[in-house]
Amino acid sequence: MTKTAITTTEAPAPAHTFSQGVRRGPILQVSGQGPVDAATNTYLHPGDVAAQTTLTLTNVEAILTAGGATFEDVIMLRVYLTSRDDFATMNEAYGAFLADRCQVLPARTTVFTGLPREEMLVEIDALAVVGG
Repeated sequence: MTKTAITTTEAPAPAHTFSQGVRRGPILQVSGQGPVDAATNTYLHPGDVAAQTTLTLTNVEAILTAGGATFEDVIMLRVYLTSRDDFATMNEAYGAFLADRCQVLPARTTVFTGLPREEMLVEIDALAVVGG
């Protein structure tokens, strides 16, 4: 099976040395995304974890689409937060975003950690199995 880099202008270009996503056979891994506007590569919504979560999931969705997947194909999401205090707000925005996109919610891990940019409150990556 060939490993293919997934790219789209509908999500922010990687800031470092990685692909937006990688697909090998039915497996699609979406790299961690943040609250970045795809058109300008600008971080948006400082201090607003709900808006950052929605934008981050929108970026994940754009890469899923470019790789031939939807949230229905996602089996795992990993959410990285900078503060425990943001968990409930992130969880509410996350649930609202996914409510109409999948019948079975993906498995999820939430980790509290430092992130690459100070303005980032959240980062999310995804693992999908396409056509499974």
